[in-house]
Amino acid sequence: MCSSRKILWSLLLLSVLEVGLGVSSIVLGAVGLIRVREEHKPQQGDASPIWSGLCFLICGMCGVLCARKRTGLIMILFSACCICGLIGGILNFQFVRALSRRPDSLRSLHLAAMTIACLGISSCTLSTWLTCRLASSEQQRMFLEREHSLHHSHEMAEKEPYTHGSFVRNKHTLTYPGG
Repeated sequence: MCSSRKILWSLLLLSVLEVGLGVSSIVLGAVGLIRVREEHKPQQGDASPIWSGLCFLICGMCGVLCARKRTGLIMILFSACCICGLIGGILNFQFVRALSRRPDSLRSLHLAAMTIACLGISSCTLSTWLTCRLASSEQQRMFLEREHSLHHSHEMAEKEPYTHGSFVRNKHTLTYPGG
C-alpha cells in the first residue's frame, strides 16, 4: 500500500503535468485557430483545444492546491475539476478527429492536439484515482487521531474519578454547596 507521502508527490507531479498540458493545448489551439482563420472561416471544433486546455489548466492548479491543503472540500473540488477535464479532453479529441478528416486540414497540428488530449485524459483519470486514495488515507489518519484522542481522554478520566456531587482530587473531597 502506498504511503500518503507517495500519493501526495504523485498527485503533485500529475498536477504539474496537467498544467503543462493545459498551457500546451491552449497554445496549440491558438496557433491552429490563427492558421484556420487565414485559410477559411472557422468551424465548430476549431477552438476546442483551447477549451480543453483551459480545463486541464484549472484541473492542474486545483491539484497543486489539493496536494498542499488536504481538506475534504478541496479534494472534492479537485475531483470535480478532474471530471470536467476528462469530459473536455474527450470532447476535444472528438472535435479534432472530425476536423482532421477535412481535405484542407492541418494534420500535424491536429495530431499534436489529439495527443495532448489523450495525455490530459489519462492524467485526469489517474488524478481522480489518486485523489480517492488520498481521501481514504486522510480519513484513516483522522480516525486514528480520534481513536488516540479518545483513548487518551479515557486514561485521564481514570486518573480523576468523578462521583455525583463531588470531585476527588489529591485525596481531598470537595463537595458542592447543597450537594
